[in-house]
Amino acid sequence: MTSHTDGARPSETLRLFERLELPFVLIVLWLVFISVPLYLGRVGLSWDALNHHIYLGWVADSPRFDKDFAAASTQAYTNPYLYWPVYKLAISGFSGQAAGMALATLHLATVPPVWMIAKALIPAQGVHAVAMRVAAVLLAFMSAVPLKMLESTGNDLLAAAPFLWAVALAFQAIAPPAPVPHSRITRTAVMAGLLTGLAVTFKLSHGPLAVLLPLLFVFCDGPGRARARWVVLCALAIVIGYVVTNGYWGYQLWLQFGNPVYPFYDGYFQLWRNGAGVQP
Repeated sequence: MTSHTDGARPSETLRLFERLELPFVLIVLWLVFISVPLYLGRVGLSWDALNHHIYLGWVADSPRFDKDFAAASTQAYTNPYLYWPVYKLAISGFSGQAAGMALATLHLATVPPVWMIAKALIPAQGVHAVAMRVAAVLLAFMSAVPLKMLESTGNDLLAAAPFLWAVALAFQAIAPPAPVPHSRITRTAVMAGLLTGLAVTFKLSHGPLAVLLPLLFVFCDGPGRARARWVVLCALAIVIGYVVTNGYWGYQLWLQFGNPVYPFYDGYFQLWRNGAGVQP
């Protein structure tokens, strides 16, 4: 004879299993990430590292506008703050293996949003659904592109983390397990936009994708006017997110060159500087 409490145990076990799903994925992928520098015994210096990764970290630590000019060509004026960890690890005496493990651990920030996307697309409960989500996340990171990022100083994967979070939030609004209030979608659109603006600050090449991201909110459940509002709000939030997160560095470039995105579009700013009589 089975008691009521005995019959409830499988569902309780399943709920515990589902609660531990994300921690399990994080632990497994952390072990995969750090296994690369552990196996190699070092972290490699890519051409970009020799060209500007270390230099930009140096600039983030101590601005060098009055000491260098175009020391790393046009890359010398890229927003430098994401490069600071590589520089700091390099000058602090860490071994290549330890530095590689530290950088690999930072890249773990990209895992939760990928799992959130898998959760939105595979929302079912049960062991099979959990296994499918875990497999989807593992497959996402087992291609050559993200794994190659872990053996050198490239930070493209880390720079993409805010964009991945933005996409994950958008997917949660598009494919929720239950109806979502419009006010919550509005907050999600704004948050996704701010994160996308941060991603553009980290890497300007995210710009074309940033233009397209607000269109994801067209697929949310709601009337046409509400969808249009979410698209516009997300687009405005992207601009605000970029201006705020890149503001300090842009201000430094403005003081030095009269162009907050120097050296890009400097011809247009030169026309303005000539007309306004500004001499940076």
